[in-house]
Amino acid sequence: MKIVVLDKDTLGDDIDLGCFDKFGVVKMYPYTDANDTLDRVKDADVVISNKVVIDKNIMEKSNIKLICVAATGMNNIDLKSAEQKGIVVKNVAGYSTPSVVQTTFSLLFYLIGKLKYLDEYTKSDTGWVQSKIFTHLDNPYFDISGKKWGIIGLGEIGKKVALAAKSFGCEIIYYSTSGQNRNQDFQRSNLENLLSESDIITIHAPLNDKTYNLINENNLKLLKENAILLNLGRGGIINEADLAKHIDKSQIQVGLDVLEKEPICHDNPLLSVQDKDRLVITPHIAWASKESRERLVKGICQNIKMYIGE
Repeated sequence: MKIVVLDKDTLGDDIDLGCFDKFGVVKMYPYTDANDTLDRVKDADVVISNKVVIDKNIMEKSNIKLICVAATGMNNIDLKSAEQKGIVVKNVAGYSTPSVVQTTFSLLFYLIGKLKYLDEYTKSDTGWVQSKIFTHLDNPYFDISGKKWGIIGLGEIGKKVALAAKSFGCEIIYYSTSGQNRNQDFQRSNLENLLSESDIITIHAPLNDKTYNLINENNLKLLKENAILLNLGRGGIINEADLAKHIDKSQIQVGLDVLEKEPICHDNPLLSVQDKDRLVITPHIAWASKESRERLVKGICQNIKMYIGE
């Protein structure tokens, strides 16, 4: 078989990709521009793609038999066209759950704990070295115990976040973006009540027609003045222009691991937020611990193995 990896750099250079070789001849590209996709996949039997789009046109002009998505979300694949052409599409579910949960709490504690401020204060020539007391209470943090934590999207990741938050003493409520989740372990809420009641709000939902611009100027105003909002789901769920305006006129703190356009654009309105300490943005890395990427590659190889019937 001919196997093509379209965006190898999204898997990293620190993990072993040797399992691909036992299935056939492998060609790896660090990344692939849209204009190059067809030329690179037209003779391939198996295509491995994280974020490179494979649409109807590419499928019709190639001989692809199996598409392995190096992710859980498959919104970069035209699934309807794949079904019509008999192309098998496989993703890897659950590989990144521990990493995303961990990063959720990393962003939360970074913001709540005022870690950037405290680190700079401690190292400054005019900071802690000038203090008359052993501590510093000018920029206090608060306990998450006893706080209400709202989760948007109670899938596998959302449930694990809920369980971890509960262990810290948080009260959990959730909003089902599909409307189908009837989990009885936690209190179900509508979106408006969740936004207005929660001290901490985390997003773990997929991007689709129901969730695009789900958080916008109309409901951002419902947030508590000092709420913390974290998006670990998909960019596009929060309207970034609306969010930037709201950060500047409120006291909310925001952590984002995903943006609508990635990498971030020079003109992204979030880069113009005035109080930089109340906004932290990471480059879509919540999924990407070394262990997660190892699980991902193992899952891809398992999908190929199952496809060929080994």
